[in-house]
Amino acid sequence: MPYLSKIALNPGRRGGLALLSNPHRLHAAVLNGLAEQPVRERVLWRVESDTPHRTDVLVLTESRPSWHRLVEDAGWPGADGGDPLIADYTPLLERLVTGREFAFRLTANPVHSVQRPERPSAEQTQRMKADTDAPERRRGFRVAHRTAAQQLDWLLGRAERNGFTIPLTETAPGIDLGTSTPTSEAPAVSLVARDILRFRKHRNGPHVTISSATFQGRLRVTDANALREALLSGIGPAKGYGQGLLTLAPLPGEAARG
Repeated sequence: MPYLSKIALNPGRRGGLALLSNPHRLHAAVLNGLAEQPVRERVLWRVESDTPHRTDVLVLTESRPSWHRLVEDAGWPGADGGDPLIADYTPLLERLVTGREFAFRLTANPVHSVQRPERPSAEQTQRMKADTDAPERRRGFRVAHRTAAQQLDWLLGRAERNGFTIPLTETAPGIDLGTSTPTSEAPAVSLVARDILRFRKHRNGPHVTISSATFQGRLRVTDANALREALLSGIGPAKGYGQGLLTLAPLPGEAARG
């Protein structure tokens, strides 16, 4: 049975700041909330920073977690609103039917594969020097999409395989697509946040760089089974670093709909 949790972290505490500044540390803290170790189930999570003094972490797990230690170390123990929320995710999954629309939010790592990066990292350069395979047999390199338009296209290109489509709307989304020609219709999605995450897994280890984009909008279910899989397994790479968690909510005016 899957569970969706919401945990309030305190960025004003040393423990909270240490976790929020390093996705590798936060991932480890999230995994420590599960009783069965080592963790073998799929765990997805996402940071939500809506206010300067409080940061929420959404976590999707297959088994019921306990966040007592995380709250004690980095949250708001004993404070009003400081207790984590844990909800059964099954009712949402059962409401997915073809044609139904939901509001959605997704934080993801939009990337594409290339044979030779324009500005390779030290690790990529070393790999290219050691790779003796013919070009057509070489494993590609993941390279981040940099522009807002590329990131939006990345999402739109993955919608169908993940069981949904993003309908058109007459209101242009809050995103600069780099075009001078106005359009009367655009996909009902906005790119509400973009970030470059840089951190080390270990104190003296190499830097890890993740390009992150947060999308928010409206989707329509086209394949309920595929969308359930996307919700439970995530979309795109870097899932261990807070990327890939897709969440749904009723559209305004439909909150009471079953």
